[in-house]
Amino acid sequence: MIQDVLREPAKAAIFLVADVRPGSEATVRDLLADLAGLARAVGFRAPDDQLSCVAGIGASLWSRIYRAPVPRDLHPFRRLSGARHTAPATHGDLLFHFRARRLDLCFELERQVLRRLAGHVRVLDEVQGFKYFDERDLLGFVDGTENPEGRKAAAALAIGDADPPYAGGSYVIVQKYLHDLDAWQALPVAEQERVIGRSKLSDIELTDQPVNSHVAVTTIVDPDGTERQIVRENMAFGSPGSGEFGTYFIGYAGTPAVIERMLHRMFVGEPPGNHDRILDFSTAVTGSLFFVPTADFLENPLDNPTGSDGSLGIGSLKRSSR
Repeated sequence: MIQDVLREPAKAAIFLVADVRPGSEATVRDLLADLAGLARAVGFRAPDDQLSCVAGIGASLWSRIYRAPVPRDLHPFRRLSGARHTAPATHGDLLFHFRARRLDLCFELERQVLRRLAGHVRVLDEVQGFKYFDERDLLGFVDGTENPEGRKAAAALAIGDADPPYAGGSYVIVQKYLHDLDAWQALPVAEQERVIGRSKLSDIELTDQPVNSHVAVTTIVDPDGTERQIVRENMAFGSPGSGEFGTYFIGYAGTPAVIERMLHRMFVGEPPGNHDRILDFSTAVTGSLFFVPTADFLENPLDNPTGSDGSLGIGSLKRSSR
């Protein structure tokens, strides 16, 4: 059995990052082993709404709960500082990515998970995300056109021969961005399009792509011409009453190096100083990296340290990030 990294695009999600209290390692390990069963129990009443949960484990927690070697590329998120913008590194032992077509299902599964972990974890960050109109973010642009699909998606996010004991697993990086909507909406639409690198109405890439547009900066191409891809499941979130508007970035990849290079290009620039113009209107306030084991590993970490499935599965992805 595998974690549901690849699924139909969700309409709602909850992102939960938590620390594990000393002495609570066995409780957390048992909860992770039961996570798939909890998701089935909660989702059974509404199977068409596709409730799922993906769990990620941080570098500081891995050796506390498992005897298996630390996955090769698992490390704390690395802070990035450019001339004008910073990607902060924030701590987190556990990530739970709840998602479904309905927020109430995510809410109930999160409630059951936290009931099991009561007194054993400290919640560091909790964000309820939602789909906004026709797949747009709160900046008004479509947040999703370039995710790979099917086998290409599985290849982009799955660990392969580079770390055989964890083949089929993945890595995930999360960041919470807050938008200055007043400043953004003061820009003419044509200038907004140059910041993003796409037409606002049609979502078509601009032919005269600015080198510091979001599209240009986050496109990673190897020297041999191969474009490196990741799987994104971003969600809008906000609270108009408190003036909070944001995007929760969540990216899965077979190696965190791909996402880390994207972020380096965004915040530092290649060459330095050519930062992503979207950062002039969107501020990163969190940043964490987690390893996503196969569900087989979570259920049987001692009996099945490498996972018997060896894959994350192939789902259909019809939506992506830019």
